[in-house]
Amino acid sequence: MSPRPAAPPAVTPRGRLRRQRILDAAADLVAARGFHAVGVADIGAAAGVTGPAIYRHFRTKDDVLVALVERVVDELLDGARTVQRTAADPDAALAALIRAHVDFALGERPIIAVYDQEANHLPPDQRRRLRRQQRLYTELWADAIARRWPDRTRDTARASAHAVFGLLNSVADYHAPIPDPDLGALLTRMAAASLAAGL
Repeated sequence: MSPRPAAPPAVTPRGRLRRQRILDAAADLVAARGFHAVGVADIGAAAGVTGPAIYRHFRTKDDVLVALVERVVDELLDGARTVQRTAADPDAALAALIRAHVDFALGERPIIAVYDQEANHLPPDQRRRLRRQQRLYTELWADAIARRWPDRTRDTARASAHAVFGLLNSVADYHAPIPDPDLGALLTRMAAASLAAGL
C-alpha cells in the first residue's frame, strides 16, 4: 500500500499556486541554511503568506520537505516513462533522458541540495517510497543503456546510470561562472561521452 500523501490537496487554482510558492520558497531557504535552521515563519515570509497559512497545505514542516523531494522525483520518473514509450530508437531515448535530467539539474539546484542534505531526516515510510521511485528511475535508464549496448551487463548499465546522475547533479554543489545554456550543453556532451565509455 502506498503511503498517504504528505499534504492535503490544494483543490483550487489559487491553492495550488500558493502551495507551489511555499515549496519553491522552502527549497531556496533549506538549500541555503539547512532544514533545521529554517522555521515555518521563515518559509511563510519568503512565500508571501503567514506561517500559520502553511498548515492549510502541509500538516508539519517535515511534510514540506517530503513534498519537495517527492515533486522532483515523481517528475523525473514520469518524464523517463514518457521517453520509454515514445522514443524512436535507443539513441533517441538516451538523448531524451540526458536532456531531461540536465534540465532538472540546472532548474532544480536547490532541491538537489536539499535532498543531499536532508534525505536522512525524512520519515521512514516516505524515505522508502522515494528510494523505490529512484530505483524505478534508474531501471528506466538501465533499460535504455542495455538497448543501446546489448553486450553490457545489467549491473554495468545501472552503474553507468548512477555515474551520469552524479555528474549531472553535481551542479548543485558549486557555482559555475558559465551561462546555463552553455553549461547544459557541456553537461550533455559529458553525459553522452560517459555512457559511451562504459565497459
